[in-house]
Amino acid sequence: MEQTQVKTNSLVKVAIVAALYVAISFVVAPIASGAIQFRIAEMFNFLAFYNKRYIFSVTIGCMIFNFLTYGIVDVIVGGGSTLIFVTLGTILFKSLKGKRVGIGSISYNLQFLVFAIFFSLSMITIALELHYLFKEPLLLTWATTAIGEFLSLLIGGWIIEQIGKRVDLTL
Repeated sequence: MEQTQVKTNSLVKVAIVAALYVAISFVVAPIASGAIQFRIAEMFNFLAFYNKRYIFSVTIGCMIFNFLTYGIVDVIVGGGSTLIFVTLGTILFKSLKGKRVGIGSISYNLQFLVFAIFFSLSMITIALELHYLFKEPLLLTWATTAIGEFLSLLIGGWIIEQIGKRVDLTL
């Protein structure tokens, strides 16, 4: 494949995932933002473990959705947080690739589980934003956004892993 085709192919994949992030977020819009949120589109964060280009997909998708819901401040805080913490997560947890952990009778990807915990804790950035903009209680907001993020990532990680078994997400 020519270099131009490879770049175009990569750009199209970034755009498709960003568009899916926005579309899925709007489907669950009433619970996708705010002090209590469950944004299932966060599952796309895990694509970055397959190919780094998807860091940009989820960041762009997050920024678009955030702009359309809360405006430019959320683009900077939420989008910036996504870019930083997805990038850090792919670097910090690279060594966990291929390892599994049992949760009850379920075997779960350890890399994804540790990332879900890590990324959920990063919701302090969103809690701070909501505290300063809307006077939401900081610690309670951190707890509610972190719990919602963890649950959406836990479910989303499983979904992405199932897709990854059938589709080569590294390409």
